[in-house]
Amino acid sequence: MDKIQQLAEIIKASDNIVFFGGAGVSTESGIPDFRSADGLYSQKYAYPPEQIVSHTFFKYHTEEFFAFYREKMVYPKAKPSAAHIALARLERQGKLKAVITQNIDGLHQAAGSVNVLELHGSVHRNFCMKCGKAFGLESITGVAGVPRCDCGGIIKPDVVLYEESLDGDIIDAAVNAISQADTLIIGGTSLSVYPAAGFINFFRGRHLVIINASPTPADGKAELVINGKIGEVLASSVPLDQVS
Repeated sequence: MDKIQQLAEIIKASDNIVFFGGAGVSTESGIPDFRSADGLYSQKYAYPPEQIVSHTFFKYHTEEFFAFYREKMVYPKAKPSAAHIALARLERQGKLKAVITQNIDGLHQAAGSVNVLELHGSVHRNFCMKCGKAFGLESITGVAGVPRCDCGGIIKPDVVLYEESLDGDIIDAAVNAISQADTLIIGGTSLSVYPAAGFINFFRGRHLVIINASPTPADGKAELVINGKIGEVLASSVPLDQVS
């Protein structure tokens, strides 16, 4: 039995699947990751990218932050990849109970997924730091310089920057979903960013599957490891919807 068929059999036999994904899920939608050879961290800027997307940089170099953010972190024209679409299909079928993502692009929801836990927030949610008013993505992309509310406050993306804490409620929901799952599929992540990478330790189910282009530190714990394009793997292993 090849690995794609093996994954299809695991999915068929599972009733409570959780998917935990990273940047690799969205690179197939044309959104660059951070750590690969062509990722943002390998590119040259006046400041290191990891410094630019920090709370301190946002606070003291706000205009430079937004220039980088608009150019390198927001992709409003991106469309869901085959992986996003397959996962939404699996949720419709009642097998996939949660998607836990480190991405901020909203493509899981665009594909039709409903129970999406966004560990690092979303570019589609923005808020005034002064009055708390909520804004959509166009409040950031539709203006130049520092976006501001009518009250004068700065509009901040609801994304987790370096030096900021993850949302405790989202962490609790993610840990709860993983601990109850019978199958955990990890895809498109190097499992190098903590605390998210540590979530795997809460899995007590039967099947641990890792799909990634390159090896991860958790490969030795997995029942099945597939090194390949996650969109192709999931599209081939998730059953099609039944037409009534």
